[in-house]
Amino acid sequence: MAEMGSKGVTAGKIASNVQKKLTRAQEKVLQKLGKADETKDEQFEQCVQNFSKQLTEGTWLQKDLWTYLASVKAMHEASKKLNECLQEVYEPDWPGRDEANKIVENNDLLWMDYHQKLVDQALLTMDTYLGQFPDIKSRIAKRGRKLVDYDSARHHYESLQTAKKKDEAKIAKAEEELIKAQKVFEEMNVDLQEELPSLWNSRVGFYVNTFQSIAGLEENFHKEMSKLNQNLNDVLVSLEKQHGSNTFTVKAQPSENAPAKGNKSPSPPDGSPAATLEIRVNHEPEPAGGATPGAALPKSPSQSSLPAVVVETFPATVNGTVEGGSGAGRLDLPPGFMFKVQAQHDYTATDTDELQLKAGDVVLVIPFQNPEEQDEGWLMGVKESDWNQHKELEKCRGVFPENFTERVP
Repeated sequence: MAEMGSKGVTAGKIASNVQKKLTRAQEKVLQKLGKADETKDEQFEQCVQNFSKQLTEGTWLQKDLWTYLASVKAMHEASKKLNECLQEVYEPDWPGRDEANKIVENNDLLWMDYHQKLVDQALLTMDTYLGQFPDIKSRIAKRGRKLVDYDSARHHYESLQTAKKKDEAKIAKAEEELIKAQKVFEEMNVDLQEELPSLWNSRVGFYVNTFQSIAGLEENFHKEMSKLNQNLNDVLVSLEKQHGSNTFTVKAQPSENAPAKGNKSPSPPDGSPAATLEIRVNHEPEPAGGATPGAALPKSPSQSSLPAVVVETFPATVNGTVEGGSGAGRLDLPPGFMFKVQAQHDYTATDTDELQLKAGDVVLVIPFQNPEEQDEGWLMGVKESDWNQHKELEKCRGVFPENFTERVP
């Protein structure tokens, strides 16, 4: 007996599943052509539009929060390197060296604390907020399929009732199927009608809490950083006062381009600027038009580059085959194989045409035989473990919600 997900599937169920797909496809075609009426619920459609808008905004906010966090980390690294440069040039006998080192240490700790609190109070909360959407999105898609089943059963029952030659047995069976389809649809519909408005209204409180947290963290960070900067400024002012009037004489070093011994190039006379360079450190105002020669600070230690952003790419697919990919034409992969995905969450199948997924399961994605059958947010595939065991596509494949998975190379 073949397996589909973790449930045994009989040949009869497979045939029923195929028939259900054909019926849905036919119903959709008739509705598009205007030959069959479609059940409409404008209030629910508005809720779905709000849901999509809320998901888009939440995803956008999450992306920008990660960008903000990456910028904080980058600024931390830049600040750290700058402070390392200060420690390098600060001579051991200069006053305030220990105080300066302590300030640098506290500066680093403050950045780390700010970064961690942003993760705890903004990013993790954002992940929890968005974690509600995958399940609801899959249930909306499921409701759409069940609505098509309901409309199809309703039209079938109506056609039997209006037929010239009535078959009471068929009418009774069609009525039973209609009642069953209506019950399944209405159960899903009622739950979503309650959840979607509640989720939509929750966004206000979430946005308020998120941005209040960020604003508060940033305010405290800059307040504490301002104190450290003031302390560092006091140390440097003290250094300036104690060494501001000193004069340091620096002997000029031979240039690499200086003429070698025996060269006939004339040497400068004693006492000229090229023979002895005197640097006077004087912070009193210069006379108008005066210029004071400066000495360059030593270069800071080499800085490590910031972390690179890894962009994962996937091979393009053309007509169900991998363009330039290693999977095209391979005998150990199902026909039409496009790419692999890995389940990030458990998914319990609620119909015979669906895959049962556990977090970590790898699924080989293949195209729908009839593109009209593909609902938005759903993919067709076969679990890699089932394919390796059976190599029977018809018995193992099924649909699954795309947002429960993530592409893998």
